[in-house]
Amino acid sequence: MKFVTANGATIPALGYGTFRLPGPDTLRMVPHALKLGFRHIDTAQIYGNEAEVGEGIERSGVRRADIFLTTKVWVDKYGHDALVASVDESLRKLRTDYVDLLLLHWPAGHPLPEPVAALNEVVRSGKVRHIGVSNFNTAQMAEAIALSDAPLVTNQIEYHPYIDQSVVIRAARAAGLSITAYYAMADGKVFDEPVLKEIAAARGKSVAQVVLRWVIQQDGLVALSKTATETRAAENFAIFDFELSAGEMAAIHALARPDGRIVSPEGLAPVWDAA
Repeated sequence: MKFVTANGATIPALGYGTFRLPGPDTLRMVPHALKLGFRHIDTAQIYGNEAEVGEGIERSGVRRADIFLTTKVWVDKYGHDALVASVDESLRKLRTDYVDLLLLHWPAGHPLPEPVAALNEVVRSGKVRHIGVSNFNTAQMAEAIALSDAPLVTNQIEYHPYIDQSVVIRAARAAGLSITAYYAMADGKVFDEPVLKEIAAARGKSVAQVVLRWVIQQDGLVALSKTATETRAAENFAIFDFELSAGEMAAIHALARPDGRIVSPEGLAPVWDAA
C-alpha cells in the first residue's frame, strides 16, 4: 500500500468506496475488501450504509486502529448542533468511537463559519481525527482553511481522465491538502476508451487498474474504488506492482475535455473553477 501524507494525516492512497452500494452488498464487500488489503473505507451519512460499514469492519477481523475510516456530513446537518449530533449518530452506526476523517459533503451554498466551527469541536472532543471538504471549489476550500483551527487534509472531488482538475489540485497541494478522487471510472466511460485499452493491453492490466494507477501515481492524490464484485475488488487492489511511464501519464491527461464533468447537482454544487 502507498500512503499520502497531508497536514498531519497519513491516508492510504487507495480506498474502498461505498457510494450507491446497498446495505447487503456493503455488508458483504467491506469485510472482503479489508481481507484483500484495503485499509481505507469511505462512506457518508447520505449513502445510508454506515451501519453496514460498521458491521462489516467488525466482521472483517481487522483491527479498527489499522483502518482509515471516512464519513461525510450531509448538507441538512450544517447547523452547529445538528452537525455535532449527526457525528454521534454516525459513530453509533459505524460501531466506533472515532472516525479518521470527517468531510463536509457539498458546499450547497451554505455559509461556512458554522459547520467549520462544528468540525473543529468534534476534533477537540476526540470523535474525529482529521477534517476536510468534498466538492469544494478553490475559493471555498481557501475559506474553509482560513476559518479552521484544525488543518484540513483533503478535498474529495470528481476526478477521472475526462476532467481537468489541475486548478483544484494545485491549490490543494499549495495548502498541504490531498485530493481524494471519486468517480475515477467516469461512470463506466473509461472502459471504451481506446487510449486506455491500448495502455492496459501493453501492461497486461485492466483499464480500471490503469486508471487507478494514474490517479495514485500523481503526488498527493488518493483514489476511491468501488465495486460490488469480489473479483473486481481484488483486481482494483492489484495496482502496486507496476508504474505508468511519463508518456502514458501524459496520454491519459490529454483525454480531458471541457464537457468532462459528470457530477454537478443543482443546489449542491458550487460554481466550478475553470480549467
